[in-house]
Amino acid sequence: MTQSGELVSIITPAFKAARFVEDAIRSVLEQDYPHWEMLVVDDCSPDDTCERVAAWSSRDSRVKLIRQTQNGGPYAARNAALANSRGRYVAFLDSDDFWLSGKLSRQLQFMRATRAALSFTEFRRVSEDGSRIGRRLKVPSTLTYEELLGNTAIATSTVIVDREITGPFQMRKAYYDDFALWLELLRRGHVAHGLKDDLMRYRVVGRSVSRNKGRSAWNVWRTYREIEGLGVPRAAWCLLNYGVRGWLKYGRF
Repeated sequence: MTQSGELVSIITPAFKAARFVEDAIRSVLEQDYPHWEMLVVDDCSPDDTCERVAAWSSRDSRVKLIRQTQNGGPYAARNAALANSRGRYVAFLDSDDFWLSGKLSRQLQFMRATRAALSFTEFRRVSEDGSRIGRRLKVPSTLTYEELLGNTAIATSTVIVDREITGPFQMRKAYYDDFALWLELLRRGHVAHGLKDDLMRYRVVGRSVSRNKGRSAWNVWRTYREIEGLGVPRAAWCLLNYGVRGWLKYGRF
């Protein structure tokens, strides 16, 4: 167990999340590690996301609602949460995903044992209505910057970052702001550590933008070229590896 009082700031962007955000909140409330704050940032949702989060916040002050004044997308919502966060550790949980019990305590213990700047875990996908659970998606023990360039192993809602080791960070304005952040942190010389425990459920939402494979590939390419500054041959090689690993990972439920 981590030392008493080491706060975990949980970053949750939310847009039109009324159907699922309460499952995410419940999964945090059910953790056995009590030192956390959950910053849910509503990105101008047209549904009752705000009202649902506010109701939970009134019951437990560790759940904090932040309202954006204009829709800015996930990167802006995550940055708003980061700007208001107080924890040494930053955990990411998207509004349509949820954690399994013991996730925080087990992962924090693992991070202390490995002195990890960034850690991630195994997980399973779950269908939109929760009726179907997919196979266990395994992770490597470690990932360096070079290894991550062509890898899809890190699922955002499994990640915890230790800011005492990495120093401060912000999300970049990018389609895959999460992938860009992991690359930035590893480019600083850190290594990502994979915990081989199944601790998260990734909800497959039918209309999710990320399921458009052509658009996804284009935006990974832009990450390589515009953010990482890779030359065309190297970027092409990384994209090929990224695509093959993604197909192996998500080719079957």
